[in-house]
Amino acid sequence: MRLGSLRLRLVTGGIIAILLALTIAGAGLILLFERHLTRTMADDLDVHLKQLLAGVDVDQDGNLVMMRPPADPRYADPLSGLYWQVEDDRGQLLRSRSIWDTKLSPPVDEPAPGETHHHEVIGPADSHVLIAERKVLLTVGDRRVPVRLVVAADLARVATATAAFARDLAIALALLGLVLAIATSIQVALGLRPLDALRRGVADIRSGRRDHLPAGVPAEVRPLVEEVNALLDAQEREIERSRSRAADLAHGLKTPLAALAADAARLRDRGETILAQDIEAVGDAMSRHVDRELARARVRSAVRHRDSHSTMLAPLVRSLVATLSRTSFGVRVTFEQHIADDVQVSLDRTDLAEVLGNLLENAARHATQRVRISTDSAASVVIEDDGPGIPPAQWPRVLERGIRLDERGEGAGLGLAIVQDVLNAYGWRLDLAKSDLGGLKVTIAPPADTV
Repeated sequence: MRLGSLRLRLVTGGIIAILLALTIAGAGLILLFERHLTRTMADDLDVHLKQLLAGVDVDQDGNLVMMRPPADPRYADPLSGLYWQVEDDRGQLLRSRSIWDTKLSPPVDEPAPGETHHHEVIGPADSHVLIAERKVLLTVGDRRVPVRLVVAADLARVATATAAFARDLAIALALLGLVLAIATSIQVALGLRPLDALRRGVADIRSGRRDHLPAGVPAEVRPLVEEVNALLDAQEREIERSRSRAADLAHGLKTPLAALAADAARLRDRGETILAQDIEAVGDAMSRHVDRELARARVRSAVRHRDSHSTMLAPLVRSLVATLSRTSFGVRVTFEQHIADDVQVSLDRTDLAEVLGNLLENAARHATQRVRISTDSAASVVIEDDGPGIPPAQWPRVLERGIRLDERGEGAGLGLAIVQDVLNAYGWRLDLAKSDLGGLKVTIAPPADTV
């Protein structure tokens, strides 16, 4: 995941939400656990308070006596954490051995007879204790003696149990958080999969493998797909109109250029050689541009479906060679064809004929006796000649846009301009090298992902 990506933002936001939720849930569970332990302790203290009440009494002299002390052995262990205390209105005090030499000091409170109150106070050895107190009236003769009974338990046990629970809970929540984080990542990946499908669909459209985005997408993404497809249709219509206007313009210039060429020929017949050459040069340049624009318009129309194009190479080469062999420069050249009959090239036949026709024409113009066309193991098409060739230092200049391989002679060839445009549209490339025949070796190679 790259910085700033939507997936990173969603996963990060999900993890933060999980951590926040688990933190709140953990704190809440610890609080509930502590309150549960405290309530349980209060219930136990109520039981101890009843036992204490069952054992306390007042003798005939009005003195407090403990007839039957609570049986829990912790009351006999000093500072054990469990305490009891009985006190009357005259200050008489009975207490468990566990209190030692201190005294429980419940807050000022007057519970009604038979009512039990609970408080958290400071107990023996500055401990934090929970007390349960109850006020009862004992009868001595005709007098009723108010007696306050108190039992207490150290809350350190609650704190210890809560800390242990918090440690165990932290481990459990950490494992739960990890599982939820993984689930969030999977959920985000599944949720963004339609966007990835859209990305691949756009790449397919750009490469010409499809015309529109697929319609089988989730309902949330479907409006976007419909808008993009509508935009593609509008763009295609506009491109078609532009292509038609360019083709119409190029075709409209063909007739004036032909007339200009005829005028130049008549001037040459009258002896105006220099003027005729100037007109022919201008007409030749204009003709090259017109033909180039026609080729571009055709390529734009075909390249969106380029993956569906496939051309048998050998028959096309034989047709081109047969045509070139009847030209003034081709009649003196031997064309050597080393191409298997089943070799196919993934270019439109017309576009491939445009490319090979220009390259074979240039090779024939410069060749001394031989032109060889072949294929290699990388599915590339190789054209070689035995002419003077081109110095390696000039190869970059030859490959510049608008530079012709044939800058001499009478040919009005398009040079590499149309060849480069067609190959670039299909993702192919043009390489120059020195041929073992002595001249130039031109290779047209397919994209690396198709080899």
